[in-house]
Amino acid sequence: MAESESGRLGSQGEKAAVQFLRSKGLKILATRHRNNFGEIDVIAEDGDTTVFVEVKTRSSEHAGQPFEAVDRKRQNRMSRAALAWLKQNNRLERRCRLDVISILWPKDQQLPQITHYQSAFEPGGHGQMY
Repeated sequence: MAESESGRLGSQGEKAAVQFLRSKGLKILATRHRNNFGEIDVIAEDGDTTVFVEVKTRSSEHAGQPFEAVDRKRQNRMSRAALAWLKQNNRLERRCRLDVISILWPKDQQLPQITHYQSAFEPGGHGQMY
């Protein structure tokens, strides 16, 4: 099945985000992790902190900034998926944070504009991260 143009842009954005995080010294643990609660684009380690990253990529600002798509519903889903990952990997006692990487990548540009929002939001939903 062929990947859509937005799907290709999203994949390119996730690859760019991984390179960006590695350049900042983070260790990548997983990409496109799925569990019963949702999907996490990137899971990384920043020192002793587990970092869960939502990557949003757009080719223009016509529909707003990419990070604006990370609404409360998406935050809650990501929080639940992150908590499940922490439990599954025996990391409940470790620090963690929820980040957003916003990528603006116009079709006529070779390099994207990447903005990294650390601790972009607090865990949501019915469960707590700690």
